[in-house]
Amino acid sequence: MECAESAPSPEEPVLTTPCTGTVVARATGLTKVYGQGETRVTALDAVGVEFRRAEFTAIMGPSGSGKSTLMHCMAGLDTPTSGSARIGETELSSLGDRELTRLRRDKVGFVFQAFNLLPTLSALENITLPLDIAGRRPDPEWLRQIVTTLGLTERLAHRPAQLSGGQQQRVAVARALTARPEIIFADEPTGNLDSRSGAELLGFLCESVRALEQTVVMVTHDPVAASYADRVLFLADGRIVDELWSPTARAVLDRMKAFDAKGRPA
Repeated sequence: MECAESAPSPEEPVLTTPCTGTVVARATGLTKVYGQGETRVTALDAVGVEFRRAEFTAIMGPSGSGKSTLMHCMAGLDTPTSGSARIGETELSSLGDRELTRLRRDKVGFVFQAFNLLPTLSALENITLPLDIAGRRPDPEWLRQIVTTLGLTERLAHRPAQLSGGQQQRVAVARALTARPEIIFADEPTGNLDSRSGAELLGFLCESVRALEQTVVMVTHDPVAASYADRVLFLADGRIVDELWSPTARAVLDRMKAFDAKGRPA
């Protein structure tokens, strides 16, 4: 996939990737408002962005900037107040509950800070649960590669209560990857991992993007984690205010430091 350099305007960033891959997910005029009157909060303010196949995007910004809200709306976990969120050509707002559940199960992978593992199931059963629900069998070689890479080979028979926080996070990541979804949304996936395990996990996510053409969208506060991505989007006050291609940890940190008190680039 060949990419050309882009030069987004600092006032109105161009948020379509310079790569030519197929658009996997797209937001247009995406707005999310909570509350009314004096308690009204605009979590997303007419956000427009595309995520393309074989692309790894990190989303960063101050607390309350709208990072998680954007991810939740794009993944069909929250309903926007207005605007459009699409997975492929499917408009999420057009789907009923059953159709939305099926789309999330078949086309979207999730990794959350809270793990969301079922306590009565073993690690292996948690990993394969989405496929079991769909009546599908995992690819044994792909499953073995995931389990080995994430260091879970000796823990597959353990239940979540018998695993450390880091091990539980790795099970959650393995579950998201096993079905080879079209797009993976990850909320701080390295938050409960040591630096070595975190680096291995991020390296595996990169490999899934490069070798398997998967699409990863990751919310993170960590400049080092963000440096593994192809690009970093910076949110503030519910808007995407900047983006950085081919990031380094230093460049991401410098960009974050450049934000003024209002959360916009200085």
